[in-house]
Amino acid sequence: MSKRDDLIEKYAEDIKDKFGEPADMDLLTKVTIGLGPSIYNIDASKVSGSDEKELETVKKNYLMKKLGMSDSPKLMEGIKTVMEKYGSSNRNKHRAVVYYMLCKHFGKQSVY
Repeated sequence: MSKRDDLIEKYAEDIKDKFGEPADMDLLTKVTIGLGPSIYNIDASKVSGSDEKELETVKKNYLMKKLGMSDSPKLMEGIKTVMEKYGSSNRNKHRAVVYYMLCKHFGKQSVY
């Protein structure tokens, strides 16, 4: 298995453990591929749930640019919901998992 496949497996485990649902492996793979080489960078591969600036970046670069959503308070509410479900005590929030869950939360699977 490739390093990316190993990471996708790890992300699927995280989804099962933290969100209590099986991962849609096809969607998870597409989201992970969409993140490109950032998944291999320790810092870039994680999302800090307590950093407002980082959450704003997720909103602008992922929800608005990638998923084509319009700016509204619902976007940040969705991000906060996913972060809460992921667990505030969990410091290692994988970007691929966060993006996957946001994609599902907003019903934007068709973008992939």
